[in-house]
Amino acid sequence: MTGRSFRMRRVGRLVPGRPQVAGERRPQRVARRGTQPKVVALGGGHGLSASLAALRRITGDLTAVVTVADDGGSSGRLRHELGVLPPGDLRKALAALCGDDDWGQTWARVIKHRFESRGELHGHAVGNLLIVALWEQLGDHVQALDLVGKLLGAHGRVLPMSAVPLELQAQVRGHDPDAPGDLTTVRGQATVALTPGEVQSVHVVPEDPPAVPEAVEAVLDADWVVLGPGSWFSSVIPHLLVPELLDALQQTRARRVLSLNLAPQPGETDGFSPQRHLEVLARHAPKLALDVVLADAAAVPDRESLTDAAKRLGATVELAAVASPDGSPTHDPELLAAAYDRIFRMHGRIGPWR
Repeated sequence: MTGRSFRMRRVGRLVPGRPQVAGERRPQRVARRGTQPKVVALGGGHGLSASLAALRRITGDLTAVVTVADDGGSSGRLRHELGVLPPGDLRKALAALCGDDDWGQTWARVIKHRFESRGELHGHAVGNLLIVALWEQLGDHVQALDLVGKLLGAHGRVLPMSAVPLELQAQVRGHDPDAPGDLTTVRGQATVALTPGEVQSVHVVPEDPPAVPEAVEAVLDADWVVLGPGSWFSSVIPHLLVPELLDALQQTRARRVLSLNLAPQPGETDGFSPQRHLEVLARHAPKLALDVVLADAAAVPDRESLTDAAKRLGATVELAAVASPDGSPTHDPELLAAAYDRIFRMHGRIGPWR
């Protein structure tokens, strides 16, 4: 880490026990009447931001666990120059947690602001520089992000999923048009997200990265864990490639919701059906069970196939209108919040939360 001594406590493996298998029922954490659910949302980029913007409307006990494999744009430049975690997805999560009042919206605009110049500052986001400055001042990823959240008045906490920057690598079939049947290794999150060909699998380097202890603790202590929406191979699945975090996801008493995208992502999941997304996730974490799969009704052409794929993971399917009314493939925060709220109330919980 270029001479910096960031705190990187590793948590040991979780309490030994028989691994959870898909479809197996396990003891559920039940919230007390009148309390808010403890929710942990995992992901990165715009997908996680959409989920956080919805979830902050229905709970005050919210933690975002964010991927740290980004290597493009301002984040990539800071990562390569300073050896730090890429701050961009962390910044986006903090901005999504800003309130709707003047204070929150002003700070959301400030940390998203990008400089325009002919010099070295061009393209850098203010929030990225602020986060990295505090990492260097405090030498602690979590403490620094908590301090930024306090400054912004964020409605929740933001944590990196790992204490070290990760390189995402993908096995892609058809990346080389002259050899459409061959597998090619594609390196880097920014490249994977736009790769031609069909992504078969992804892994991270280093292969056994340390999880941030606070992220593991948040998952184990949650009432609900939300995974997705977002870039499937570059933002959603990477959380399953951090062994300690996957252990926590498999052993937590929380209920687990998988939120599907509204449309396939060009390059990364071109041509994927909703059920194909579930099949890919299951290949990367075959012992991970789910409780609910949330999808927009208009984005599911074959409901029976999606239901069957969800059952194999132990989950039921909830269909809801969560897309933006303008027709774009983006989630509407109010509609998505209503869908999450209904799921939290109806699936084995004692309400009301609020």
